[in-house]
Amino acid sequence: MNLTNEVELLRVTIDDVPKLHAMQIKSFKELLEKYQDFDTNPGNEGVEKIETRLKQDFTFYYFICIGGQKAGAVRVVDPKEAKTNKRISPIFILPEFQGQGIAQKAILLCEQIHGSNNWELDTILQEPKNCHLYEKLGYQKTGKTKAINDKLTLVFYEK
Repeated sequence: MNLTNEVELLRVTIDDVPKLHAMQIKSFKELLEKYQDFDTNPGNEGVEKIETRLKQDFTFYYFICIGGQKAGAVRVVDPKEAKTNKRISPIFILPEFQGQGIAQKAILLCEQIHGSNNWELDTILQEPKNCHLYEKLGYQKTGKTKAINDKLTLVFYEK
């Protein structure tokens, strides 16, 4: 069965924040343990940070759903201004749903909703699967990187 055909985005409401936070912690746990990036990893954010972002008029959080199940989430920063990039930060898939093409489909749905031009994002350079996902979707490295610690470097992409 091809689950990616069933991927839907469901807008997160303020009442959903505790569930979103729990999913984010679970999804980023392994990367947080691996890279020890406590100041920048979404898996180390408090629930209040998500709530503050959700209240921003340029932030759109969506649950990524498969057949009615919440498999992950994505935040789109969309200032709705011409020539201003939209941003994906973060996107995550729960461990039990990873490796099924769900994130790819979710990004394409975000581009359908918010427009296919002028996107940016960053990811962990040391995670080749993440880099491959974005490059497969047409994102190109900007040449900019940012060392977070001796284990982790962020790499920046645009589309």
